[in-house]
Amino acid sequence: MKSGIHPDYRPVVFRDATTGTAFLTRSTARTERTVEWEDGHTYPLVVADITSASHPFWTGADRIVDTEGRVEKFERRYGRRPRPATTEG
Repeated sequence: MKSGIHPDYRPVVFRDATTGTAFLTRSTARTERTVEWEDGHTYPLVVADITSASHPFWTGADRIVDTEGRVEKFERRYGRRPRPATTEG
């Protein structure tokens, strides 16, 4: 590798802002914050808004979208428009 052009790839702790879950991995993310990890070493800390600990896809808390109810609500509010006639032939 060419020296001086690559970012520093080092251990970094990522913490979920919602759940507080933290994990140690390697990253090039830059941050001024630090945290003491379980092994007694101090690592840079990146606080993430969403991780697998809080994302609905990974937690199983997906919302089911009621599309039929949405269509009915739209039709009640704005009325149903007549479909244009089609000519077959």
